[in-house]
Amino acid sequence: MTELTAVWMLPIGLGLLGFVEPCTIGGHLVFLRSLWKLTARQKMASLLIFTLTRSAVAGVFGGAAALTGEALASFQAALWIVFGVVYTTLGLCYLSQVPLLLRGQFRLAPQAWRRAQHPIVLGLAFGLNIPACAAPILFGFLAFAASSGAVVSGFGMMFLFGLFLSLPLMGFMFAPQAFTQLESMADWFRTNRWITGTIFVALGIWSIWFGLFVDPVDWTGGQEHS
Repeated sequence: MTELTAVWMLPIGLGLLGFVEPCTIGGHLVFLRSLWKLTARQKMASLLIFTLTRSAVAGVFGGAAALTGEALASFQAALWIVFGVVYTTLGLCYLSQVPLLLRGQFRLAPQAWRRAQHPIVLGLAFGLNIPACAAPILFGFLAFAASSGAVVSGFGMMFLFGLFLSLPLMGFMFAPQAFTQLESMADWFRTNRWITGTIFVALGIWSIWFGLFVDPVDWTGGQEHS
């Protein structure tokens, strides 16, 4: 796998990891409840609109982060190293059961939006209200997107992150036992945090290596920064 392929696989993996974060699952239950009385076709349409809206919001954040990273092109290697240190530290906290992650949210949208029924409003609410336990993934990946130095790449990375943060909902949308399954999944990951910790430590070590030994110009396809 090339470095560039690994970079584009990262938002997919982190999106899926974010989906199984316990407090993120709680939010997804809110969305699933909004679909209770809809037909199968309406459910699919609502999920598509919700996912695209949420992904677009994430993409805007990624594009803005990349724009900032472009202005700090000379510090891109340092951003990779900082990203790696943050993730390694976070992983060690998971492995040692340190209560680093707090409950709550970083709210950039009115809380009332989460009680809405329209999928666009829900997509905006979920894109702008970040659960605290999932924030390290999102903020760490924003730093990652910033190091890309290209607005389109930053938007694309974060759009993929938001897409795979939401797509697994399709597997639970039509199952009557979806709520029980999601709650059981959240409980399982709470009691097996070593899995998340190991992933974060591995990701952090890889990112530090990337920052130390890979030239950002190479993996962006040779694009020079002005």
